[in-house]
Amino acid sequence: MKKWILFFLALSLLLPLPLLAEEDDLLIEEVIENVPVQEAASVYDSRGTALITITCTGDFTIGDSYGRSKSSIFAKALSSHNDDINFTLANTRNIFLQDQLTLVNFEGTLTETRNIPANKRENDFLFKISPSYVHVLKENGIEAVSLENNHVMDFGEEGYEDTKTALREAGVIYSNSTEMGICNVEGIQIAMMSYLCIDRYNKPVDGYNSLFEKVEADIRAIKEKYPILIISFHWGNELDYAPTENQIKMAHLAVDAGADLVIGHHSHRINPIEQYNGVYICYSLGNFCFSGNSRPKDMSSYIFQTRFRLSEGTILDRDFRIIPISISSREDRNDFIPTVETAPTRIDSMMTVLKTNGRKLQYAVSEYPTEWK
Repeated sequence: MKKWILFFLALSLLLPLPLLAEEDDLLIEEVIENVPVQEAASVYDSRGTALITITCTGDFTIGDSYGRSKSSIFAKALSSHNDDINFTLANTRNIFLQDQLTLVNFEGTLTETRNIPANKRENDFLFKISPSYVHVLKENGIEAVSLENNHVMDFGEEGYEDTKTALREAGVIYSNSTEMGICNVEGIQIAMMSYLCIDRYNKPVDGYNSLFEKVEADIRAIKEKYPILIISFHWGNELDYAPTENQIKMAHLAVDAGADLVIGHHSHRINPIEQYNGVYICYSLGNFCFSGNSRPKDMSSYIFQTRFRLSEGTILDRDFRIIPISISSREDRNDFIPTVETAPTRIDSMMTVLKTNGRKLQYAVSEYPTEWK
């Protein structure tokens, strides 16, 4: 009974509110309150100072591909786990349940439609899974998703709207370039916006020039209202281990406009982290739970966690750590179960990759702590 009460409470808090009615090209605010799945200690200490922990991952791609590849690898894995999709998060669930907000890049669709847009029919990968599996997110501590990537439109507007409906009904916060997600943590509002810097249909177009002005205007319009603002970008080149000049320009622009955290994904590879004007920029968190390939050449990745210490809505300080992971619990193939990495040699190799590629960045962090200070 308690679960049903929480479910209907979450639905009742979906309140679309116009933010800038006179500017159609700017964002529309949609408020989805965060309803905790379990009791947790207060984020406030005796002095009224709050400590907010936020967890971010890279690509969360579940479901089968219906493109030319005709892949059924995920369906076979799901069947082998008695159709219990929670198997995917069995080894990371405890991490997500211990923070105040977990944000992933949801790269796929939650839909039953079979209608594939004409401009997607030649694609190798089109991802979808039944909306009935949306529960895997909230039940495993994932409160929010970014919905700006090149697979959310795999089944057109119908599939995209089905996906958003499934997320809303499950009480999962989402954000895109026109809808803002908000997580409310004991009165502290965390706002999220997401942007796609490549074409939704993967055409070779430069999406940056049209977004530089929009991103800056959006952030400046909302920043004063929210103590913490997270901006997610789907950008860069696939398989790259470092950001492009346009990514760096966009990230710095977002921070200068007021972003408190910048999260990136798309390359399927880990990228270094910058701290620019005090704000962390994760250019790519690589893959997380990724059903697009049974044997990726690189299965290393990391979970990013940051803590904000606030007093009366003002950020006093912040720190971060990474949790090295493999996207699989097996070494020989991808079984779609992200698992914390424990092998020192593989962790050292990951650190070397991050630090080596960070030499190209002016504001790259010098160390990648795996424990809190």
